[in-house]
Amino acid sequence: MFNRKSVLVFIAVVALALHASQSKSTAERGEKKTILFMGNSLAAGYGLNPELAFPALIQQKIDSLKWRYEVVNAGLSGETSAGGLRRIDWLLRRKIDVLVLELGGNDALRGIAIDVTRKNLQGIIDKAKRAYPQVKMVIAGMQAPPNLGPNYTRQFRDLFPQLAQTNDATLIPFLLEGVGGVPELNQADRIHPTSQGHRIIAETVWRKLKPVLSEVQ
Repeated sequence: MFNRKSVLVFIAVVALALHASQSKSTAERGEKKTILFMGNSLAAGYGLNPELAFPALIQQKIDSLKWRYEVVNAGLSGETSAGGLRRIDWLLRRKIDVLVLELGGNDALRGIAIDVTRKNLQGIIDKAKRAYPQVKMVIAGMQAPPNLGPNYTRQFRDLFPQLAQTNDATLIPFLLEGVGGVPELNQADRIHPTSQGHRIIAETVWRKLKPVLSEVQ
């Protein structure tokens, strides 16, 4: 026969088991984490179907691993670092877990002062961190065209590693590695990658992004 004490213990054990089961189910049903790609025409996939742009290819890689992440592509053709700084507050209305910052290329094409680009990119990072202190940062490096002179091109190239170090961010040294300057991997304008070029970019990004997602996951 069960006494009152044993019945109470049994009820408590069952209640704990049910709570654990419900908690697990809630976690399994949990919302996907968000990866925000904030960039320019490269992220936007200029001249291509958006499904062929590298952020969409990253989503495919994530889905193949059954990781619960959703890629939000906020690439905008012609976007500068100043434009990104103006947009970031609106984009941060949605909670983000990882920010991939791919801006600065259009600043170089316009010859914008390095310090101005640095201030704008740092402003984007600061706003994201204030909104979501646990956000992980990935910074995509870029290079300036040589016609701007050796000092500018060197300072521009060094800008991205410096930002990554200052902000404890993961650095993609050069987003267009293996693609930039390769005629068959770029469209007729010789600036925007073809679909094959985007596949190579996706691999470059994935090598750096995958460990970050694995850690967050």
